[in-house]
Amino acid sequence: MSDTIEQKCLSKGVKLTDQRRIIAKVMSESSDHPNVDELYNRVSKIDSKISIATVYRTVKLFEESGILTKHEFKGGKARYEELNEGHHDHLIDVKSGEIIEFVDEEIEKLQKKVAEKYGYNLVDHKLELYGIKKKSQ
Repeated sequence: MSDTIEQKCLSKGVKLTDQRRIIAKVMSESSDHPNVDELYNRVSKIDSKISIATVYRTVKLFEESGILTKHEFKGGKARYEELNEGHHDHLIDVKSGEIIEFVDEEIEKLQKKVAEKYGYNLVDHKLELYGIKKKSQ
């Protein structure tokens, strides 16, 4: 990620209060896709005065401003990640909730081929794979 969420807010004219700045910093430093409760737990360790309602409002503002993207993976709460220019897909472990981001050129080519087969030019897609981690032998 070249720009932090805080920098993206500034470039998009999103006003950053101290609380929003903390939420932006914590979200930028997240290596996972936190839901609002997880994000709230992280920011409240930094500033206990930040309410869960503030986190909800800030996440919604960042999403509406094109800074965060919302994922509604099966069977769970909405999760968020920084909106980036680069495309990637997700593999979600249905037991642990772990989310792996990946890019696979074969899948990208196959998706284009399928669209062309049906007479379409592919303009966008979202791929979510759900699985259970294999046990090591």
